[in-house]
Amino acid sequence: MSPKALVTGITGQDGSYLAELLLDKGYEVHGLMRRSSSFSTGRIEHLYQDPHHRGRPLFLYYADLSDASSLINTLNRVKPDEVYNLGAQSHVAVSFEMPEFTADSAGMGTLRLLEAVRHADWPVRFYQAGSSEMFGKVAETPQRETTPFHPRSPYAVAKVFGHWMTVQYREAYGLFACNGILFNHESPRRGGTFVTRKVTRGIAAILAGRESKVYLGNLDAQRDWGYAPEYVEAMWLMLQQPAPDDYVVATGEMHSVRELAEVAFALVGRDWRDHVEIDPRYFRPTEVDELCGDASKAAERLGWRPRTTFAGLVRIMLEADLREAGLDPERHMRAAAERGAPA
Repeated sequence: MSPKALVTGITGQDGSYLAELLLDKGYEVHGLMRRSSSFSTGRIEHLYQDPHHRGRPLFLYYADLSDASSLINTLNRVKPDEVYNLGAQSHVAVSFEMPEFTADSAGMGTLRLLEAVRHADWPVRFYQAGSSEMFGKVAETPQRETTPFHPRSPYAVAKVFGHWMTVQYREAYGLFACNGILFNHESPRRGGTFVTRKVTRGIAAILAGRESKVYLGNLDAQRDWGYAPEYVEAMWLMLQQPAPDDYVVATGEMHSVRELAEVAFALVGRDWRDHVEIDPRYFRPTEVDELCGDASKAAERLGWRPRTTFAGLVRIMLEADLREAGLDPERHMRAAAERGAPA
């Protein structure tokens, strides 16, 4: 019999890549999605249409992390072997505008799901999606599993709550529950309001003649950026171990938003300084200056290591956004290389 997985946030970036991974490994995948007036399944539509996945069992249910009854009902209906909690309001800037909603989805939503898992009468392995934002005003660099948390946004505070609740349920009730403390991970499926996609989509719009500028906030912020499809592998590996534990997942390299813009614009032969404008609206009330993870524990115990470089990640995302804009990535990047720009 195929193992069963239940994934909250399956229509998001991580959820879609995790669904692909699990289907490829022979799982029966069940996903939760919030009810809305429009379809939000674009990132997983290909799983129904791609012949590679045809016939693989993928099921979707309307449920919400704010509604305990929907979580309990779906859990009992599916009876999954593994639960991956990826659902939440995950945009840091938005969390300052919607702190209560963020706390309810990212914090209390985790507690509601843990309670549902605790009362299951079959063994369930639970994965909680943590975030490097929990480290906030960092006590040390790089950050590892033992680094103290100092969250600097409502989102990060909610994630700290979810993290410690997962630890609490593991220690109090013996649940197989793991926290993945994932540093920034990006892809062509990243939401358009996140800085990496703002840059790569902005470049595509500039080359297509629709825009002339990209508007960003703090260019000095430094992050540890990795490739999302590789990070969901770490999630799965955590639940395959003999005992539950918490793991940092990161590349161990820091790059600034300024460097992100510089590398991306250089790929198409443009000087980022001609196109990037600072918009004060994108500054946060409390900034996180730098995040850099130490994933040596994940390497040692899970056998997980990042494979995609920062420059490779930027290229992957830019190529995808150029194609989405109806442009030929090879032509633009080849022309840039011929003019002497690094590509």
